[in-house]
Amino acid sequence: MALVPCQVLRAAILLSYCSILCNYKAIDMPAHQTYGGSWKFLTFIDLVIQAVFFGICVLTDLSSLLTKGNDSQEQERQLKKLISLRDWMMAVLAFPIGVFVVTMFWSIYIYDRELVYPKLLDNFIPAWLNHGMHTTVLPFILIEMRTTHHQYPSRSCGLAAVCTFAVGYILWY
Repeated sequence: MALVPCQVLRAAILLSYCSILCNYKAIDMPAHQTYGGSWKFLTFIDLVIQAVFFGICVLTDLSSLLTKGNDSQEQERQLKKLISLRDWMMAVLAFPIGVFVVTMFWSIYIYDRELVYPKLLDNFIPAWLNHGMHTTVLPFILIEMRTTHHQYPSRSCGLAAVCTFAVGYILWY
């Protein structure tokens, strides 16, 4: 069975997130040496979430390709668990946090750049990396939504998980 374009696209998106994360971590910024390092920035946490999510997507694609034609019920059960994790992560973390980061960053940036991305950061973070962290997240997640059918959790479970993440982040910060 040949690879479907959306499977190749997911692998390319995963590689782009890994590249963005590696380039971001290679930057020597004073903020990275303070308490919490990069983990205090919601943008960085979102990049990690997106990379893990697309990693799970690629793993799901590979697993489904490798188990095609197999009659093993155990492999089918494991694949269904992986698909369930992928769908849960999409609904609870990847989409809501990704959309929140993109819309909040650009809304605040338009209102007053200095509040969210001071000009001083231009000396550390190149423009392409800024867009990789704050722009590409939205089109990538929208492409994923359009190319793959997801089973979403119930509204109450999804909201509880998103709120738990938000409270956890606020307590951490």
